[in-house]
Amino acid sequence: MAEVSVEQFQKKLESRKTVPAVLLLGSDTFLRDKLRAMLVEKFVPEAAREWAVVRLTAKGVSADEIVQQAQSLPMLAPQQVIFVEQAEAWEKLGDKAREELVETLEKYFADPAPFTILVFEAEHLDQRMKLSKLLGEKALVAMLTLGEELGVPFVLQMAREMGSELGAACAAQLLDLVNNDLARARMELEKLATYAGTRRITPADIDALVISSKKYDVWELADILAMRKRDRAMVFLDNLLRNGEAPPALVGALAWMYRKLLEAQDLPPHTQAWQAARQLMMRTDAVEQAIRQSRKIPRAQLLDGLAALGEADSRLKKGKIDQRAVMEFLVARLTA
Repeated sequence: MAEVSVEQFQKKLESRKTVPAVLLLGSDTFLRDKLRAMLVEKFVPEAAREWAVVRLTAKGVSADEIVQQAQSLPMLAPQQVIFVEQAEAWEKLGDKAREELVETLEKYFADPAPFTILVFEAEHLDQRMKLSKLLGEKALVAMLTLGEELGVPFVLQMAREMGSELGAACAAQLLDLVNNDLARARMELEKLATYAGTRRITPADIDALVISSKKYDVWELADILAMRKRDRAMVFLDNLLRNGEAPPALVGALAWMYRKLLEAQDLPPHTQAWQAARQLMMRTDAVEQAIRQSRKIPRAQLLDGLAALGEADSRLKKGKIDQRAVMEFLVARLTA
């Protein structure tokens, strides 16, 4: 599979009048949205985007339906872009169904519609399977990952869009903590921008508020709180504090989690994970956890929890105070 970086993808796209297919591979929702917008802007005039940009999901339509759509002339537009999300779902089909699907796509790629750009999206694909090999041969494959060198400008741009400011060193520090996940970096920046207010975001702010994804998964604590297991929650808290996690960062992460759980409760029934990920601005794997947790915790408990987190945040900002005591009181209230 010939993979290109986001920067290389942009250069290749600028040099081409059309491309039969694209594969966006990776879980970073921020980068995926960026490349989606890039494709639409490149190939579809703004006035025609309402009917010449099609969004489908591999879980909901067959390969035959996708090919039929691709071979249909777009209305009032020279070209159309068809996004096919969750392509990895095809790998879970039975052997016969997978073979038929690959055959259908092979026939299409033998004579692709010149007016269609097919965009397949997947968090990951098994490179041993025929589907992955076919897309690797026929599509321009863009990896939704960034190193620090390319990620820093994105983080700086996101901060400016939020009306905030931070230096390149701070942006690199943030990227390291979130494992170069720009979608997560954006969520952390929202917290940092609120915390810093009108002043510039500093390394101390990042140390205080951003919990390293290498050390801590906030959803682990959600399970414990949902079951109101106070003893387990206290042990979990003790381990976090012993590992050097700052109480303000823990409170910030929990407040973010509680807000996401409330938002997940507001989603319409039977919302697909990819749709929820877009609405909640979260990774698909994390949004599935959020939806599960939101069904376990009553809304009143979440609202009370947010109030408790706000009070804890205020106490922690007062300066000379026993931060461990504040956190233990908070956990006791959240599991009451």
